[in-house]
Amino acid sequence: MEWLYMYMPIAGVKILWPGLVLIGFSVGVIGGFFGMGGAWMVTPGLNILGFPMAFAIGTDIAHIAGKSMVSTIRHSKFGNVDYKLGIVMLVGTMVGIEIGAQLVMFLERIGTVGSVVRWVYVVFLALIAWMVFYDYFKAVSNKKKGITSEKGAEGVTWYKTLHKLNIPPMMHFHASGFTCSMWLPIMVSLATGILAGFLGIGGGLLRMPALVYLIGCPTHVAVGTDLFEVMISGLYGAFTYTLKGRIEIVAVFVMLTGAAIGAQIGTVATKYSKGYGIRLAFGMAVLCCGISIVLKQLKYNTPAAVLILSTIGVICLYIIKIMLTGAAQELREKKANQQAQ
Repeated sequence: MEWLYMYMPIAGVKILWPGLVLIGFSVGVIGGFFGMGGAWMVTPGLNILGFPMAFAIGTDIAHIAGKSMVSTIRHSKFGNVDYKLGIVMLVGTMVGIEIGAQLVMFLERIGTVGSVVRWVYVVFLALIAWMVFYDYFKAVSNKKKGITSEKGAEGVTWYKTLHKLNIPPMMHFHASGFTCSMWLPIMVSLATGILAGFLGIGGGLLRMPALVYLIGCPTHVAVGTDLFEVMISGLYGAFTYTLKGRIEIVAVFVMLTGAAIGAQIGTVATKYSKGYGIRLAFGMAVLCCGISIVLKQLKYNTPAAVLILSTIGVICLYIIKIMLTGAAQELREKKANQQAQ
């Protein structure tokens, strides 16, 4: 079965290439649907397949930059990208990514990067999964009680408090439909940027929930805007990790082959599933990813690999089903309208 393995000349390891293709395609679908590069699954996935952690981080960042470019263009056609908000957030994102990358280089020098990054991943994945599920069940509870706003029943509404911070300059974001202090998105992007550079992600894992819960973007606009941010931050992250010699370019191209196709599928699927449908699926994916990293840390390498790859595969199939079902329903409605005329 030697033909199933490909030698990575920069990292100096042999990797199961079908695993790379599966990760690339599936994460393309999932990233386009959730509004992120999917790096929160790719970095631990690459590490589980055999890449040293620093190479997994650098290779992942380079991969998501190209994939997110495809998704951003597609979302823009649906009007799901708030470019003004995305550009403002770039200020904090760029500074934050460099800080995070320097922390990784420091931990690599003292020999603790793999363990530290994995446990930080687990903590943040657990926090985000809790936030998503808490938001969902609170929204369901509010709906039963008849507590609604102009957006319908909502769960976590921290952004309403943060919008009251009148620190000039104030900015209106037309595509997202709100006004807030310019410093709110900058500070949120700085925090997510540091974690992006440290964890080897485009920042979408944290920024998409932050856009919804802290800044107040509608979910579908948060998805598109976040992908725009992921694209830019991914390009910068790829540049800084290339200078540090931690990107395996062969693996990047193998994953991008599948990711370019998958990104189109995931982006179209958002057209048919907005709001809490996206958030709940996102929470399940985050939870399973966190469990797989714990298994890896405890040296259960095979169960960790099976869980992360099966989770990616199942969620990918779920998103494809949403797209096919929604597209079929849309065609039926168009046909019915034509017959009625």
